[in-house]
Parts: sequence; C-alpha cells; structure tokens
Amino acid sequence: MESLVLEGLVEAIIFKSEDTGYTVAKITANKELITIVGVMPLLQEGQQIEVKGKFIQHKQFGRQFSVEEYKEKLPSSSKEIEKYLSTGIIRGIGPVTAKKIVKAFGKDTLDILDNHIERLKEVEGIGEKKFNIIYESYIETKDLKDIMIFFQKHGITVNQCLKIYKKFGADSINKVSTNPYILNEEISGIGFLTADKIAKEFGVEDTSSFRIQSGIRYVLNNFSAMGNTYMPKDKLIQECQKVLAVSRDIVEENIYNCVLEEKLKIEKIKDIEAVYSLPYYYCELGVTNKIITLCIENFQTINTDVEFEVSTFEKKNNIKFAPSQKEAILGAFENGIEIITGGPGTGKTTIIKCIIEIYENSGMKVLLAAPTGRAAKRMSESTGREAKTIHRLLEMGVSDDENSFFGKGEGEPLEADVIIIDEASMIDIMLMNSLLKAIKLGTRVIIVGDVDQLPSVGPGNVLRDLINSKFINVVRLKEIFRQGKESMIIVNAHKINNGEMPYLNKKGGDFFFDARDEVENILSTILDLVNRRLPSFNSKWSKIWDIQVLSPTRKGLLGVDNLNNEIQAILNPSSKDKKEKQVRDIVFREGDKVMQIKNNYSLEWHRIGGDGENKGVGVFNGDMGYIETIDEERKVLSVVFDDERRVIYEFMFLDELELAYAITIHKSQGSEFKVVVMPTFMGSAFLMNRNILYTGITRAKELVVVVGNQRSLQYMVNNTNNMERYSSLKERIMDITIDKNMIE
Repeated sequence: MESLVLEGLVEAIIFKSEDTGYTVAKITANKELITIVGVMPLLQEGQQIEVKGKFIQHKQFGRQFSVEEYKEKLPSSSKEIEKYLSTGIIRGIGPVTAKKIVKAFGKDTLDILDNHIERLKEVEGIGEKKFNIIYESYIETKDLKDIMIFFQKHGITVNQCLKIYKKFGADSINKVSTNPYILNEEISGIGFLTADKIAKEFGVEDTSSFRIQSGIRYVLNNFSAMGNTYMPKDKLIQECQKVLAVSRDIVEENIYNCVLEEKLKIEKIKDIEAVYSLPYYYCELGVTNKIITLCIENFQTINTDVEFEVSTFEKKNNIKFAPSQKEAILGAFENGIEIITGGPGTGKTTIIKCIIEIYENSGMKVLLAAPTGRAAKRMSESTGREAKTIHRLLEMGVSDDENSFFGKGEGEPLEADVIIIDEASMIDIMLMNSLLKAIKLGTRVIIVGDVDQLPSVGPGNVLRDLINSKFINVVRLKEIFRQGKESMIIVNAHKINNGEMPYLNKKGGDFFFDARDEVENILSTILDLVNRRLPSFNSKWSKIWDIQVLSPTRKGLLGVDNLNNEIQAILNPSSKDKKEKQVRDIVFREGDKVMQIKNNYSLEWHRIGGDGENKGVGVFNGDMGYIETIDEERKVLSVVFDDERRVIYEFMFLDELELAYAITIHKSQGSEFKVVVMPTFMGSAFLMNRNILYTGITRAKELVVVVGNQRSLQYMVNNTNNMERYSSLKERIMDITIDKNMIE
C-alpha cells in the first residue's frame, strides 16, 4: 500500500510520551476527524500540519493513520497566524500579545520573526525583558525543531535530542555528522551501539580506523567503569571483536596506532600486556611518585612527649588504649604517611581524636576530610572539628565549558602540617591523585579506613594496593574497643570477616535474623518490617529516613528496582496532592527518597541548612535526599540532600536520579543508617559474598535485620569470590622501592 499525504488542523493531543515523542492526536483533514499516531515530539494543538503515512486498523482503537513523516504547514493569513501564535508555542506570546504582533505586522509576522525579530520591540507592551524571553524561546524552538527532526530519523529519543541541543547548541547536526561517535562520548544515555548505527547510516565503513578506535575506547571505558585502571590486551581484543564484528588483526593494529598517537598506553604488568586509558595511567604514576616522596621526605618533628600525651588523653576520657591502638597513635608521629585500618568498633574514631589533640597541642594545623558528604559529616560530629569532603577541601569548581577543576593542586597546595583522611576504602585512583597533588612535601598524611569493605565505585583499588605494597607503615586494629563489646552488629561483623557464622538472635541484641525460605515470603517480610514492625518496635525511627533496605543486587524480586517500587507504593503512594513525573520505568513523586547515581560536577546547589558556603557545585554518586517539588511548567524538579542542600534538576537530567528506599550495598559505602534491613538469598557468586555481607551489616548503627534462609547466609559467609580488579598501583610502588632498596 502506497503512502498517503494528509493535511489538517491538530484539534487535540490525546497522548504524548515525553521520552520517546510517541504521540496520539486528532486532526481535522478532508472535513473528517482522524486519529493519527507516530513519533511527533513537537506536535501542538492548533498547528496546521502535513502528514505522510498509511491507514491501519488497530484491534482496540479501530482506524488510525500511522505517521511516517510530518511537517508543520505555517499559516499564511493574518487570522491563521494569530491563532497559531496564541497556542503558546513561543514562550512570552499568549493570545493578547499575539493579537498585538499580528496587528502590527499582519501577513509578514512570520517573516519578521525569522529575519527581523528585533522589530518586536516596536509592539506596545514588549519591553526588553519580554523581548528576551520571546527571542530565546523562538531561537530555541527553531533550532530544536531542526535537531529533533534530524535525529529522530536515527532513533534518538526526545530526551536525548534535548541533551544534544544543550551540549552542542545550534551546531548539533554539523558536530554529529562530522563525528557520530561524539554522541557516545559526550551524551549520557547514548551508547556506542546507537552512535555506531548512526555512523553506518552516514556511510562510515565497518573497518574505518575512526570506528574501530571509538569502539576500543568504548570497551576500555566500560571496563574502567567496573573499577579497573587497565585492561589486559587479549581481553580488550576479544571484547572489541564481539562489539565491532571485525578481525583480531584490525583491532590489534588500531590499538597500536592509538599507542603511537599517544591516545592509549601499554605496559607489561605481571606478565600481562596492560592497556590503559591515559587518565588512569597518569593517575597511577602520579600517586606512586607522590606516595614514595611523602614517605621519604623529612617532616617537622614535634617537641613533645607523645607517650605522656597519650596517657593524659586516656585519663581525661577514662579509657585504656589496646596495644595496636597505641601503635597507631605513635606511628602517626613517626612516619610521613601512615595507614590505620580496622573494622567497626576497633576505635578508629577515638584514635583520630587523640592524634588531632596531640598535634593541636603542639600548635600544628590539622585538616580533616572524607570522600563523601555523609562520611565528612560523621567525621565532624565524632571529632568536634570541621571535616570537609575531599572535593570541597580541594576547592572544586566548574569552568565555563562545564569541566570540573580543583583550585588546590601543585601550584596552590593545602596549608597544613597534618592531613587525616577517613573512609579511605572509597577513594578511587583519580581522587587520590588530585588529593596527593595538593599536599606539599613535609606534610604528614594519615589514611584511615576499613580495607575489608568493598573497594571504591570508581577505578582502582587504592587502599588495598597501598597496604599490599608493604612500603607504607600500616597498623591493623584487631581488638574490639571496649564500647563496642555489647554490640552484636560489631561482634558479628568480625565473625563474618573471619569466615564464621554470626550469632543469630541473641536476646536483647541489635542483630536479628528472620528465617524465611521463599523469595515471596522474604519480600513480604521486608515490607512488613519497614512499614509496621520496626516503627512499632521503636517509635523514634522514621520509616523513610532511619530504616534503609540494602540488597546485593538490582534485578529480581529482591533486587533494588523491585524493592523500591514496592516500598514506594506503601510509604509514599500516589495521591492527588502529590505531583509525579515518570522517567523510564520509574515514577518520581513529591516526598520520595532519592539518590544521585553518578558524579555531576556542574550541578549547582544552594544551602538551606547546616554550616558552610551558601552555594556551590557538585552532586556526587551516592548522595541521598528527597524530592521537594515537581514543576511541570518549568520542567524542573527540586531535591533536598541531607536536609542541607537544594538542587534543581531539569527533567532531561532525571536519569541521574533513582529511588532510594532500597539501595545496593555497593552504593551504601561510606553511609551509616540507624537500621539496616537486608535480604539473603541464592544469587551470583560475585554478589553473594563475604565482602558484600560484611559491608552491608557494618552500615547499621542501632539495628540489623537479615531476612532469608540460613543456607544462603552460610553461603555468603563462606564465599570469598570477589570480582578481580585490574590495578597496578601496588606493582608500581614495589618496582620502584625494591629496585632502589628504599624499603631499608
């Protein structure tokens, strides 16, 4: 059947998906009311349009016209132009202003808008302010229309078109036509495969070096996103062959060309040819050099009797340090760098307090920092001194082209005698490199963390690599500190870490096991715990803010995606008083608990509580808050993080948010919750392991409830399978220090 062309007036829009642009509308054509369906993101009521397509018979909705192509037919008479502008298609022009404009320019109105828009200022009631609103909207509508029409032919969603326009502006089509792979590299949500499909439509050949090298970068970046700083060459070649469907020789040739052009690095690590993206390669080198330099550098000795100061602190606080704790404190005064590692209840906080006091009593300046806002907040509360996030300590800013930078670095180092970093297991190689760059020689560095927790979300295995390099003074805290002896959370965390089953349901304890076999029973128990049992056990606990569900996995009945939907339906159900916004499969609702899932260095925030600057930039992976308002008209949503910072999100960036009634254990790193509820069940060996279980239960301050069967709990305790991380920091430090006999 041949395609037909219809011309008509859009009478009503029945349905429009904001994400895909799929639209159902009624038009009057040939004096008949016809239902049209298809991707028409810019369709508005009152438009005169021309559509090309075919009539189809829908099982449920009957006869419809399926649109293949459509374009707007601009009105020609004064009356039609007025009607067209009155629809609100241009911000700042409503029915009254439309009437005035058409009265002034008649049939030439659209030509004036296209070619002499500044003449609108001649119209009564259009001052400078209103003109600017109209001008921006008209230019945007015009450019965006072309961009939408161009990209939608290639399967790009409306939301993605908006992101492309925001990134590249009016030059979007030209930029992408020149290099389609820029979409994968610059626009979140567009993968390599989509960019590759568009490149093929533009005539880019399968074996073009342009395509192959983009594919290599894509595979390498994906591997880095899993926590690796390099990829074994053989593994990279195999993966590229799968993605690009070309021979091994072609991939290998392009890898070497990238190396020759200094786009990649290859080095031999443990008999493996390791391929690095440049940022991670130079970060590893930077961290290696600075760590070694700080360790061997002369630092200012302090004229004080540290042993005496320690015993004074013990008396004042009515405590007695265990041998390993005392060793950690003394080591902080004898070494340029020291690492203190230990699980919960081993007294890390008290040790930090003691070290700070002794240094401050000697008139030395101490800076405190942690990788996340929550961890910094906890550090401040426990020490009674200001602790900053590492990003804030380094004075992170954003340049005009939206790239982030640090104000502090080699040229302008941090002014301090001692820097103490907490929750160091969360620090990735990039952040560690930026931090070390800003530390001047002679400054002491004390790194505190729990090496048995999960490694950082970003690439690298920094804390573990530094410890295993055997070059830095490391103190392992083994003894459970006196205050923690009563806590079964702490006792069980250490038992799990040692490969032993935890104590279950000791009377009056803070660690409970609720035995359930079926997955459906585990789910209904978790929902009942969150909504009824736990709040009635302790009425001070907030259902939303104090009780946190943690799961090892995203998918399945007990994965966080499903748990979030189920808990949201109970704790924050749909209501006519609450606005909603659907993005992908998620419904965001006013009052929802949410989490940022990627680092965004350019998002602005304004302080509404707590101490510190009134405004700043940067919202980070793992930050949690709640949705305050949803504004459909302005297409924005506001989130308040930690009751302190308000952030305005444009709708197109909502793919950076997720519901957070339930979160993965990976995402919970560095956070603490009053109550943790956690399912155990049989799943992937890489997810159902000791490391995950240990990290999950150590997030709880007051109570842990594990729901599941003992068999799966036993499996997790016994399973030491972790995803191997490819990182070479340890090897680099060892190579240099052993070669030069520096360890002596």
